[in-house]
Amino acid sequence: MTNSMVEKIWDYSKHAKYYRYRPNYSDKAIDLLVSYVGSYLPPPKKKLWVADVGAGTGNLTIKLIEMGCNVDAVEPNDEMRKIGIEVTKNAQVSWIKATGTETTLDTGKYDWVTYGSSFNVIDRELGLKESYRLLKSKGFFTCMWNHRMLSCPIQTKVEKIISKHIPQYERGIRREDQRSFLEKYTSLFKDIFYLEIDFSVPRTIDEYISAWKSVKNKYWDLETSQGKSLFDKIFDEVKAVLPKEFCIIYTTKAWTVQKGE
Repeated sequence: MTNSMVEKIWDYSKHAKYYRYRPNYSDKAIDLLVSYVGSYLPPPKKKLWVADVGAGTGNLTIKLIEMGCNVDAVEPNDEMRKIGIEVTKNAQVSWIKATGTETTLDTGKYDWVTYGSSFNVIDRELGLKESYRLLKSKGFFTCMWNHRMLSCPIQTKVEKIISKHIPQYERGIRREDQRSFLEKYTSLFKDIFYLEIDFSVPRTIDEYISAWKSVKNKYWDLETSQGKSLFDKIFDEVKAVLPKEFCIIYTTKAWTVQKGE
């Protein structure tokens, strides 16, 4: 599949404005990952050079910058990248219009390649091989996502309503354990390090529903009358059963591997 085709299928232009309602990754998770990757830097220790691929509106990018990393952010979508540039305007970061399979970045420049909620929207094999190209010797690759905890009391109510309207609802690759995929590429990467950290997020009902509008899936397309009708039907029911303010549990999940010799 060509980059232009991927960009069209995963066009988030209409969703970008809702990304600010998504919670960012767990601070503890980012701190642990930076410490883990940084511990392998040869002396003298310097800032990590990171390629943040599929950087979107800059959620992970800004976290990495705050942790002292040098970051090149890769994002093909103009609307997403525009917001990301604004979010990181006071930081030293470069934004590049490119995809995860053809980043246009320099070979062997980076200590770390990260995919924050973006590894599932590309050809994963090509993305992993591109990451291998970008990394220095013994550099690291990480793919990570934030998930609503499905057993959270708030979320169980929502799941019941979604299942009533869409019995076959599936979440796709982003919800899968990435270990089985990464184990296929032991010739490129080794030593899978997995972390999973829960955290509580305060939300109003309107913020919660707006976060759902950032989701692109095959069940509802808010640009069509049919998709919007289904979304409104589901979340009108959600609004009726949830309180106006609540806390919901999210989980940051991350898989990290080191480039082989």
